[in-house]
Formats: sequence, C-alpha cells, structure tokens
Amino acid sequence: MTRDPYDVLGVAKHASAAEIKSAFRKLAKRYHPDQSKEARAKERFAEVGTAYEILGDEKKRKAFDRGEIDAEGKPRAPQFEGFGFGRGGGGRADFRNFGFDFGSGGFSTESGSIDPDILSELFGAGRSRARSSPARGEDIGVSVAVPLETIAHGGSIRVALPTGKTLDVAIPLGIEEGKSIRLRGQGHPGNRGGSPGDVLVTIRYAPHPHFKVEGRDLRLDLPITLYEAVLGGRVRAPTLGGEVELSVAPGANAGRVLRLKGKGLPAGGEQPAGDLLAQLRIVLPSEPDAELTALMRKMRDQKPYQPR
Repeated sequence: MTRDPYDVLGVAKHASAAEIKSAFRKLAKRYHPDQSKEARAKERFAEVGTAYEILGDEKKRKAFDRGEIDAEGKPRAPQFEGFGFGRGGGGRADFRNFGFDFGSGGFSTESGSIDPDILSELFGAGRSRARSSPARGEDIGVSVAVPLETIAHGGSIRVALPTGKTLDVAIPLGIEEGKSIRLRGQGHPGNRGGSPGDVLVTIRYAPHPHFKVEGRDLRLDLPITLYEAVLGGRVRAPTLGGEVELSVAPGANAGRVLRLKGKGLPAGGEQPAGDLLAQLRIVLPSEPDAELTALMRKMRDQKPYQPR
C-alpha cells in the first residue's frame, strides 16, 4: 500500500512549497540508487519521487488534499480520470514517463514534473556530457606597482603569479593607472583539451620619493634657500627625464607654483602629456646663524610687514 506522500517526505500538511522541496532534496539525495548504499534504496527513491510528484505540483497537491486522487496519483472517482498522471499497468506509477529510468542503470529527467535543475544540482545531471566538452581555463588577475620612470619611458616589469610562475610584462608608454594588460593563454590550463585562460595585469603607480601624481600631471615640492627666494636665481629640479634648471624670480614666495609644460607623465590612451608643477618651499639653514638672526630682528623692528 502506498504511503501518504506527506509521511513519505516527512512534512506537515501545512508545509510550504519550499519546505516540501527541501525535504525532497534531502531524501532524494539519500536514496538515489547511484549513490546510496542503504537497503531498498531504489524502492525508497521511487516512493520519494511519487510523493514529490504530487506534493511538488500545486494542482496535484490540492487534488490530493481534497481526496480527488490517492497517494499514487490515481483518480478516486471516474470524473477525475482526466488527470492522467502517467499510470502504467496495474495502477503502478510509470517512472519512465515521470522522468526516472533505471532500466539501463542510468537516470533521466527529460520529462515529468520534477524540476530538472533540482536533480542536476543533487546528482550532477549532465555531467557525462560535460566531461566530453572542453572547458576553458580560468583567468588570473594580478595587480602590479610600476615605477613612474617605467611609465614615462616604457619598459618591462617582472610579475609573480599566484601559481608560482613569473612573467616579464611589457609596459606601454604612458599607460594609465587602473588599466589592465591581458596576457593571452598565460592563465590556468583548460580542462579536457580546453584552451588556457588569460592573465590580467592591473597597473598601479608605485609611490615616488619626489613626485605626486595628479591625473597626468606631477606635483613636486621644490626646496629653495631664503636668499634664492629674495634674490632670485636658477635652481635645479628633478624630472622623470633627469634634472632641469628653473628660473626663480626675485621675491618669490613660498607656495608659488612653477609649471614645466610636458614634463609630467607622457601621453597615454586619449590623455595628453601632463606637466610638472614645482611648488616652492623656502628652507632655512639647518644650523643657527647669528648674522641671519640679527638681520631678521632688524627687519622686524625697522621694516615690519603684514603677510596675512
């Protein structure tokens, strides 16, 4: 005698559809003939399938609850013969129509009311097909800090991958920060003859001892002496292409910015070349100077001025 489907799945009469599906998942996995070692697993699996065929379908569940069909899905009265739940001979459920075929030792879900996605998740339906299909290898993503000099002049940098492999990566002149370089075929190997994945190298600008990057411009704090600020003169300033001379006008104040056109980062992509922005910073002698101190006192007393 076929048991009540609620008892088979171990759920209450008022169980939700999610609770019924969850119960089916657990029991179907437990009794699947290809995996279970329990006695009568095949019979129990078929019983679980019959129960879920009824309770997993809203219309059939309501018909069962109203007493219109029995635990096997058979109509209880002639007027309900139109349901047609795939009966085989002798009133037994025909699981070939339902989607279970054990005759060849395999498992089919090509028809029936059970969602094939559930069975695929539980039992790996379609794995035999997947085994024969090539699968591309996964990509590898890495981030690398590139010196500004390499960005400015081009070159290469060695990159260590998570796999332990190292690669020399060519750095395009002026490449923007955040851009990625794709190295095709250098990622994880493919499966079953599939092509290997790629390596995606994301560019970061390495910190520099002198320059701060602002877009394509470079900003530089340029120290000058007190007498250079007062008298003016020529001072040397670093750039990514070597030192250059800058002209400081007499009476230059600290904070003044001198712009060197085209001395920032080179053009990259759609971005034009940047400039070098040298901000003057007046630096006093490191050692105390009596004459300078006396001169400043005299200036304070005799020629005071208000800079603020």
